[in-house]
Amino acid sequence: MINLTINGLATSVEKGTTLLDAAKFLGFPIPTLCHLEGLTPYGACRLCVVEIGEGPRSKLVTSCTYPCEEGLNVRTASARVVRARKIILELLVASCPQSKTIQCLASAHELREQRFKQEYEDCILCGRCVRMCEEQMMAKAIGFRGRGENRSIGTPFDIRSEECRLCGGCMHVCPVCELRCTYAEPEKVLCGGCANLAAPCVDKEKFDDMMCYMAPCVACEIQKD
Repeated sequence: MINLTINGLATSVEKGTTLLDAAKFLGFPIPTLCHLEGLTPYGACRLCVVEIGEGPRSKLVTSCTYPCEEGLNVRTASARVVRARKIILELLVASCPQSKTIQCLASAHELREQRFKQEYEDCILCGRCVRMCEEQMMAKAIGFRGRGENRSIGTPFDIRSEECRLCGGCMHVCPVCELRCTYAEPEKVLCGGCANLAAPCVDKEKFDDMMCYMAPCVACEIQKD
C-alpha cells in the first residue's frame, strides 16, 4: 500500500492508483474534461492539476495521470491550483465559447472575465472521441493527425473510414458537441448564472494553501433555504 496525504488527510491506496482516483475516493472534487471513466487517462486538458510537494519545490501535475507516491503531500485546491484552473478555463472558453460543458465549468469556478479572442473552434483536442473509438468500440476509425497548431482529429487522408460503424460514440463523449447559446461579444460570453457570487463561510484571502473544496458549498445551500 502507498501512504500519502491529501488536503491534510492521511490515506493509503493501492500501488498504481492515480491522484485523481485517490482524491475522489476521499470525496475531494477535481474538475476534469479530457478524463472519462473507462478510457485511458490522457492528461490533455490540464484541468485536473493538483499541487504536490512542499515550499518552493512544489509543482503542479495532472492528477489523472500522476500515480500516488509514498509520503506525497497533495493539495487539490490551493491558491496556485485555483489560479491555474481559471487560466485554463479562460483559454478553453476562448477556444469553444459555445460548449455547454466548458461554460458550466467556467461558471462553477467563478470565471468572470474572458480576455482572449474567441475562436469558435469545434474541437479542443481532448482526445475523448479517439480513445472511445479505439478502446470501447474497437474501431480506430479516427485519430490525431498533424502537430502543433495544425493538429486535428479525423480519418487518414480525410477519406471515410470503412471501420466506422456510425455508432455515434464519438459525439456522445465530445464536450463540445453539447451546445448552448452565447453572446458574440467577449465581455458577454460568460453567463455565470449558476456561480456563487460570494462564499459566506470562509475568508478566501486567508486561505492560500487550501481553498474551499465543498461542492456544492454547504453554507450556500443553507442560504438558499
